[in-house]
Amino acid sequence: MAISPALLLLIVSCSFAVNVSGYNFSLAEATVAELQQALKQNTLTSRQLVEYYLSQILEINPRIRGIIEVNPDVLTLADKADMERLSGPTNASSGLHGIPILLKDNIATMDKLNTTAGSFALLGSVVPRDAGVVTKLRAAGAIIMGKAALSELAHYRSFTAPSGWSGRGGQALNPYVMSEDPCGSGTGSATSVASNMVAVTLGTETDGSIICPSSVNSVVGIKPTLGLTSRAGVVPISLRQDTVGPICHTVLDAAYVLDAIVGYDPNDNATIAASKFIPPGGYIQFLNANELQGKRLGIVRDQFFVFPNGSYKAQAFENHFQTLSKNGAILVDNLALANINMIYSNESETIALLTASPIRTLAGGISFNLNYSTLVAVVANMQNLIENGIVKLMTQNNLDALITPDATVTVVLAIGGFQGISVPAGYEPRLIEIAYAFEQATKIRKPPTFLVSSNLFSLRFSLICILELII
Repeated sequence: MAISPALLLLIVSCSFAVNVSGYNFSLAEATVAELQQALKQNTLTSRQLVEYYLSQILEINPRIRGIIEVNPDVLTLADKADMERLSGPTNASSGLHGIPILLKDNIATMDKLNTTAGSFALLGSVVPRDAGVVTKLRAAGAIIMGKAALSELAHYRSFTAPSGWSGRGGQALNPYVMSEDPCGSGTGSATSVASNMVAVTLGTETDGSIICPSSVNSVVGIKPTLGLTSRAGVVPISLRQDTVGPICHTVLDAAYVLDAIVGYDPNDNATIAASKFIPPGGYIQFLNANELQGKRLGIVRDQFFVFPNGSYKAQAFENHFQTLSKNGAILVDNLALANINMIYSNESETIALLTASPIRTLAGGISFNLNYSTLVAVVANMQNLIENGIVKLMTQNNLDALITPDATVTVVLAIGGFQGISVPAGYEPRLIEIAYAFEQATKIRKPPTFLVSSNLFSLRFSLICILELII
């Protein structure tokens, strides 16, 4: 992790609790709303908050390697935010103003930070501009804290390398059980939040890289609809599937981030159509603990609730199904998803992912023309599988969301361009309503335990209790 010697000298101890309106809360598990209240009441400064996170990074990061690089200007940015708050500019009212945020290392920043996707091959390269989402974060007053570790090149350097490994960052570890898979390529974004080295991060997803690390590290991840957030300035894998989304402690925090980063970006044409569906007033308005009432939630047991060895995953979730029902949800149980075996055995996604713009020479142009019909057929095949599978299941059963116990569903999300949310135990507004209501009904999240090993694979599920919701 790159922390300059000068920066180390500036780190001071910071109290672990803050008093706001007569009650204390821990900085470790503090929500963005709690931090904002403390900042506005002058019981906490952005500098103190950054110093606290720096102390956490120094203590924890050598153990789990979730952060590749810390912004050498982070304390200067914190002081700037504190001054802005005192002078009262317009962005001081933003939900993220003065809040440190960690970015996955494939998201470009035009500052002193590197953008390498975890690869030494990109170390020292200069980006032409901030990524579109970073421009929006800066406009909202967020503090760019640094870059999170990831599976190198978003796990496309090698299909056999372990999740969370990169040349620059080494092997990132799961803070709950450090011998278990941290999952996905957004590993550092999830593990850094889970271990309280920062409250807010951004990840990217092509197929599972937000949902999967969020699920196994007991945090909230939102994979937005394709085009809802800009991919400009993000090291690409596939324009058909790439998306940028928040990974945070709570649904509330994730909604704050989503509000800040969605919208049109002239450097990403996919945002033109998607921006029309952003609700006026943003996503925070959909946080209502009573929104499970009347929601139809589909359960595909045989295909998503069974381990590869044939044993049943769902036993730990039966209590949560009861919680959903008690809070007014309508469970549509024992559904079957058509084409699921074809989707998971089909190579269409891989072929489409690996087909980028190959034309650099005349020979390349000829080759592309010869193979173009194959690509068209591949994309059409994927679309057909999705239309006759998940789309038909959702529409015929009038479902608001589909519930699964882990990240197995991400291939369906990926090739369909669908949104998803992973929380401990239509449209984004509906998912946020359901996820927030479930979160508030269960309060299931626990801080990490940093166990060295565990022989019980099911322990993760009994501790985390993941729900992934799609529409």
